[in-house]
Amino acid sequence: MADIKEIERPLGQAIRSRPAAKGRYGAGSVVAVLAVLAVVGVSSAIALREKPFRKPQAEAVSTPKVISPATEPAAPPPKAPPTPNAGSVQGGGGPQIIHVQPAESAGATAGAIVIHDPSTVGQDLRVAHLPDRALIENSPTGPLPIRAADGRRPFDVYARPWSGTRGARVAIVIGGLAVSQTGTQAAIAKLPPEVTLAFAPQGNSIGRWMQEARNRGHEIVMQVPLEPFDYPNVNPGRNTLTVEAGVDENLKNLRWALSRTTNYTTVMNYMGARFVADKTAMEPVMAELGKRGLGYLDDGSSARSVAPELALQDRVPLAVADTAIDTEQDRGAILKKLDQLEATARAKGFAIGTGSAFDITVDTVTSWIGEAKKRGIEIVPVSAVANDPEKG
Repeated sequence: MADIKEIERPLGQAIRSRPAAKGRYGAGSVVAVLAVLAVVGVSSAIALREKPFRKPQAEAVSTPKVISPATEPAAPPPKAPPTPNAGSVQGGGGPQIIHVQPAESAGATAGAIVIHDPSTVGQDLRVAHLPDRALIENSPTGPLPIRAADGRRPFDVYARPWSGTRGARVAIVIGGLAVSQTGTQAAIAKLPPEVTLAFAPQGNSIGRWMQEARNRGHEIVMQVPLEPFDYPNVNPGRNTLTVEAGVDENLKNLRWALSRTTNYTTVMNYMGARFVADKTAMEPVMAELGKRGLGYLDDGSSARSVAPELALQDRVPLAVADTAIDTEQDRGAILKKLDQLEATARAKGFAIGTGSAFDITVDTVTSWIGEAKKRGIEIVPVSAVANDPEKG
């Protein structure tokens, strides 16, 4: 604007210079602009560098990072599945899931889970000490063996597995276990697992010894006292089955013996030369064994035994011993009998020998088996050489 002329200036007022015109933007505007520029600058810097406020994605590497055991946090222990009673079965009629309880026995498998297919024959040795509940009938004197609803027999289920080959086979059955505690312990510990063990029903702690024997791989047999000649001067023990007793009394005594333990395949006569020769007395016994799915081992001491005829009639698996190996308590004599068994096995395919749990017998059999195996003899359980009518 043009300056005011002197003449036009109001009277008595001095001329004031006008302040300089202000810029287009005030100080507040400048501060705001600077703030915006600062924000834009910081944002640009952040955009151009790594993103510190995000967790970077882990890159896949070919080797895992090693953590020092001293600093590695301990993983929480896995939850154990609920374990049913030992020997209990899950799964109905299909494969059975068996939980094995921890056991003190040296041969036991603690905490294992075994799946058993009921269509297979023979028992997994890891659960051999556990009775199959489908094969048990409860009775006032204890558990009795019986065929399962699906037809399985104790003779098959509790059988020790073997090779199945048809070479020379020898079965050795050592009886009288559970009568002497120290003798029983020594026999179970020393004898090879292929040897079959027979328990006397008058013995003590049979259930515990059965589990120990099965844990170590032995097949087992239950002995039943039968009337010999010159009874009672020669007495097999209490609850002996006799020719003069009635059928009910003999079956009662038989069932008492059968209920003393479980997991055996076969019944074996203890003495009984008179009883096994009497068809009227033996017939109910063999019928009972056939009904329960058990085998019968004849010790071969009586040439007049009617067991072979009745076993075929009642469909009972039958084995007949060739010789008693320790009628003479002498190492040389026992070795001679064992060599005879080997010769018989090579001639007809198999042979069966019986003996008692004497120290000399146990030691001699143990050493002989080691040598016989080197000569190609297979030691098998007694069930492997039985004649089974149900298998043709």
